[in-house]
Amino acid sequence: MSKDGRSAEELFGLPQGLAYNDFIILPGYIDFSPDEVNLESRLTRNIRLKRPLVSSPMDTVTESGMAIAMALLGGIGIIHYNNTIEEQVKEVRKVKRFENGFINDPIVLSPDHSIRDIDQIKQQYGFSGIPVTEDGKLFSRLVGIVTNRDVDFETNRSKKIREVMSTDLQTAREGITLVEANEILKKSKKGKLPIVDERGNLVSLMCRNDLVKNREFPFSSKDEKKQLMVGACIGTQDEDRDRLDELVKAGIDVVVIDSAQGNSLYQIDIIKYIKKKYPALEVVGGNVVTEEQSKNLIDAGVDALRIGMGPGSICTTQTTMAVGRPQATAVYRCAKYSRGRGVPVIADGGIANIGHIAKALAIGASTAMMGSMFAGTQEAPGDYFYENGVRLKKYRGMASLEAMEKGGAKRYFADETKIKVAQGVSGAVVDKGSMFDYVPYLIQGLKHSFQDMGVRDISLLQEQIYGGELRFELRSLSAQIEGGVHDMYSYKEPKYM
Repeated sequence: MSKDGRSAEELFGLPQGLAYNDFIILPGYIDFSPDEVNLESRLTRNIRLKRPLVSSPMDTVTESGMAIAMALLGGIGIIHYNNTIEEQVKEVRKVKRFENGFINDPIVLSPDHSIRDIDQIKQQYGFSGIPVTEDGKLFSRLVGIVTNRDVDFETNRSKKIREVMSTDLQTAREGITLVEANEILKKSKKGKLPIVDERGNLVSLMCRNDLVKNREFPFSSKDEKKQLMVGACIGTQDEDRDRLDELVKAGIDVVVIDSAQGNSLYQIDIIKYIKKKYPALEVVGGNVVTEEQSKNLIDAGVDALRIGMGPGSICTTQTTMAVGRPQATAVYRCAKYSRGRGVPVIADGGIANIGHIAKALAIGASTAMMGSMFAGTQEAPGDYFYENGVRLKKYRGMASLEAMEKGGAKRYFADETKIKVAQGVSGAVVDKGSMFDYVPYLIQGLKHSFQDMGVRDISLLQEQIYGGELRFELRSLSAQIEGGVHDMYSYKEPKYM
């Protein structure tokens, strides 16, 4: 009996390029539950992740908060470089010194702040238990703590914190273990436990709610020192060599060469430089969309490739520059070539839902990199704001004029150009809550997708891709409409659409 559908090679042998929505995966045979699906995959030649998810190195997506969440949840975050060397290194170090349950960069106030400052923090971050130090900074002497109980019934919101804060403090000394600190919180029945050094300076904070929520992360991405794994971006200019040196000192596990068009003399030179100076450091090259581009960067020594040129929701490169490639075709072609060279690829851009992640993996990617899907979460940089009653966060392309003015033009070889041509836009995305709720939802959906495909793990999936066992079919525009919500007078969208 002939097989339904097409093999991946047949599908992507068609004359036109394909996006994720242009095809669908035909179902397989189910003889296992979703919980039996193993999503472990390779990020690079030598780094494996329990979850095939990577957060994009964009200044509205990944700084330390996002990178910590990604690593705890089994993926990895790549910290952007639209900042100074010192700022980027500081974000890396926050990830590396993170200890589960300890908040190493808590918001701190001084006694001279007002209750109105607390109101603002509560509105932005959703909490109000805040340590108070002499000068309102971390590593300064702890003098009190202020909570909802201290300020809820105060009518004068301009009153100074020194007049309302609690000074009867339960603290713990630096070096205490998570188990010991948890016992103190249980006995004291307090919500917060400040951690101080021998001089009484605040060094970190523990929160009862965080302990309950973050008790265990069995899939967390950690290095040989049991520190969370983190990556960082650099460019291809001479100054990026200094940036690289400082990032290596800070302990990065992988460096991503960030360029919109990665097939360049500049990138090849810096890849060779890195592999010579830091041979043990994993290097991700890109972005590329063709086999020829992939070959050049692999020959230079990369340990993984980042695939995508213009498919992101805020990217206009394909329209503005008339250069790029439909993302699904780019991922398949580059992944097929790179597989023969032992190099995994990261599908970067164009992913808007669980199905797109599944499709990226089903055409050869080892991991998926996302920007817009993570930009609206609590852990992404930036503050929430309201527009027409909807809670939003800013999200911008690194080729938007706004981002390029801050430094993002580096990845487009345009930082010295007087006239900057935008290849992206600035906008906003809807609040998605915490990554600690969102990522488990994505993972469970991905497991169900693998079950429908009849495949238990990513390595088996990739065997079926290239063996022709996994089958695909093109989708007409009518089929795409049919596959979504249609013919409804009204309906309520799920929280994570």
